[in-house]
Amino acid sequence: QVQLVESGGGLVQAGGSLRLSCAASGSIFSINGMGWYRQAPGKQRELVVTITSGGRTNYADSVKGRFTISRDNAKNTVYLQMNSLKPEDTAVYICYCNAVSHISGAYWGQGTQVTVSS
Repeated sequence: QVQLVESGGGLVQAGGSLRLSCAASGSIFSINGMGWYRQAPGKQRELVVTITSGGRTNYADSVKGRFTISRDNAKNTVYLQMNSLKPEDTAVYICYCNAVSHISGAYWGQGTQVTVSS
């Protein structure tokens, strides 16, 4: 079993920045892909960015040039640096990883709220 704990969400003004963190713990043999999704009220969950164990990234068009994902494999932690935030970035940001554990597969965090005001 793997647990994911997100932190770093909050309220910021448009144009501001936040850095989200997601730490995985538990019986982890290895972690392959990690990344972030987001879901706004009444809207579909959408991919924000993914990162492979080798560092390959894939960003949604809406965040390219503004968000940066990074990964610390030694700490089983993934980060999301969010700059030039817009009100439309407001959502619950949900961390995930694909892990090899006693039960292997996709694991999800409980989410952290990001609110961007005008």
